[in-house]
Amino acid sequence: MTDDRPTVALFVTCLVDLFRPAVGFAAVRLLEDAGCAVTVPRGQTCCGQPAYNSGDRADAREIARRTIPALEGHDYIVAPSGSCAAMLRHHWPDLFADEPDMRVRAEAVAAKTWELTSFLTDMRGVKSVSARYDGTATYHDSCSGLRELGIAEQPRQLLRGVAGLTLKDLGAPEECCGFGGTFAVKYPDISGRMVDDKSADIEKTGADTLLAGDLGCLMNMAGRLKRRGSKIRARHVAEVLAGMTGAVPPIGEGEGDA
Repeated sequence: MTDDRPTVALFVTCLVDLFRPAVGFAAVRLLEDAGCAVTVPRGQTCCGQPAYNSGDRADAREIARRTIPALEGHDYIVAPSGSCAAMLRHHWPDLFADEPDMRVRAEAVAAKTWELTSFLTDMRGVKSVSARYDGTATYHDSCSGLRELGIAEQPRQLLRGVAGLTLKDLGAPEECCGFGGTFAVKYPDISGRMVDDKSADIEKTGADTLLAGDLGCLMNMAGRLKRRGSKIRARHVAEVLAGMTGAVPPIGEGEGDA
């Protein structure tokens, strides 16, 4: 008997691997429920974005060169992060402008790379999930996912089908949380002010849960909310959609969380 399910390489991302493996397991459950055969290629590393954003194109190129072979041979590559998915889809090919053969391979990988919620809704046609989450949540749009991949309605469409969940909009949903990868390290004062503004916006919604699709944003906002004395819980959208919130505490409250 042949397995005719589409094959998906889960690009786990560094932050998920190191800080929140539960997001990876949730992504696997969602993808398998959507009829996909999921593998986690052992040869994958970082997407190279920290080096790329710092102007170190040489290191970013070498990271991509080592990782591309691990992702080739699958029908799709899916990441639970708009930031990492955008790096693979939009920036990997440009890293090999002077290497035609590698550029072709990078373009092939880019063409089949998706962010998780976009893949589920736009590619697999998922309309609803069989999950429950009792609470009121607000959703933060990450900059890369929103601006580079057009991800906004997809997670909300799926979340509206979660039993027990009420969604409330942020006042300024498109404003950056201030993380921006290395931006938070290079400009900590500006980043701190931005995440304070974002935290105030989150608190104004009256939501008890903050959701997003990028772990970097979530860790940044969860840390600031905690320092402000807020009781708002932070979770990756995949954990809620997969019905796996009971497996781990909210971000910022468990061992290993920032």
